[in-house]
Amino acid sequence: MAGIYITDIEAAINYWREKNPSPDGITLPRELRALAEVYALMVYHHEDTADEFSLPLAAAQAWQVWYATTPDTPCIAICSTSQGDEMCKGCGRTFEEVQLWIEMTPGQKRGIWHRISAEGTSWRFNRYAERAAQERDWAKAAAEAQTQLDL
Repeated sequence: MAGIYITDIEAAINYWREKNPSPDGITLPRELRALAEVYALMVYHHEDTADEFSLPLAAAQAWQVWYATTPDTPCIAICSTSQGDEMCKGCGRTFEEVQLWIEMTPGQKRGIWHRISAEGTSWRFNRYAERAAQERDWAKAAAEAQTQLDL
């Protein structure tokens, strides 16, 4: 099962709260309501992840919009797997994860992001953190430019 972590649901909720705030402080816009329902059920059932393929359609669409604003890959262009390492020192992914990345679903990718963020041992999070931050800014600018073009 490809899972969407509760922290990603929270991030998507916060994204939508900023993008489309409640008009009266009480009612929730459609996207927020859909994500809040998933979040509430996860909390109630003590679940850390939700199956990305069984999310209600409105929640899945809202989550996908948020997901498009995140960096796709943790790569910082220092790949030690090409030098024979099983685990990349730059991004923290395994050789197999690097090779299969473009075939993975968003839920699978977010699962890997969750693992490498929790570990925090790759150069992305220490030695080359500024490079990762710069790439995050580029990805955000690209996502905003794409959103502007769609309008």
